[in-house]
Amino acid sequence: MNQNQRIALLLGISVFAITATFFVPPIAQDPEYHNLADRRVFAGIPNFGDVVSNAAFLLVGVLGLWKLFQIREDRSRLILKQEMIPFAVAFVGTVLIFVGSAYYHWSPTNETLVWDRLPMTLAFMSIFSLIIVERVSVQAGMLLLIPFLVVGTASVAYWQVTEQAGQGDLRPYALVQFLPVLFIPVMLWLFPARYTGGRYIVEMIGWYMAAKVFEFLDADIWGWTGGWIAGHALKHCIAAWGIYALVRYLKHRRAMPTDSLETGQ
Repeated sequence: MNQNQRIALLLGISVFAITATFFVPPIAQDPEYHNLADRRVFAGIPNFGDVVSNAAFLLVGVLGLWKLFQIREDRSRLILKQEMIPFAVAFVGTVLIFVGSAYYHWSPTNETLVWDRLPMTLAFMSIFSLIIVERVSVQAGMLLLIPFLVVGTASVAYWQVTEQAGQGDLRPYALVQFLPVLFIPVMLWLFPARYTGGRYIVEMIGWYMAAKVFEFLDADIWGWTGGWIAGHALKHCIAAWGIYALVRYLKHRRAMPTDSLETGQ
């Protein structure tokens, strides 16, 4: 399968996934989502465990930005300086997840959930862009970064507007959240690597999926641990660990020794 055929396959999967999503009826936000299992108040902070566990995102985001600063001149890890941009947006988005998620978990409502989801779309879509940069095309990945961020932001805005109109629709946000999870492994499989260390990207996806499981088991884990910790707090730590895999990727990766990769093509 040549490059054009692989790209055509990705486009075909995109069209199918988007079309299939909009054959599903609109999906409103389940009010039960806001009923967190761990509602303990400590030091005046409501839902203490779910609020403070977001500090993991702050730590990982700062570590990622620091690592990016350290390797900014290392052409073995960044063939082109412009490749820093989607990484930087992903790590800034991770820092903002700390702010938005802590704000939401302090007072869980649809209105505060907007500020939880907005920075997550920055992280999702910038990571999607950087994988396109590294596996498909530097030019295409960089060109798509801004449109991806706009689409991610618009998906949350659309959900908020439809909720306020009484007909909430999470379908676009679901696409923004889960389409990259589908596409990234496919791109890792179909396209040759420009850098070593692809296992860290696979690890990142694995930890993200594990985090979603812990989120679903929020109340169950609260019960299993006898009210010591809930699944939602663990979800934050596991998701942050997934982003830390991206930091480790930056640390360990090296450019593949081929002539075409030296030019960043």
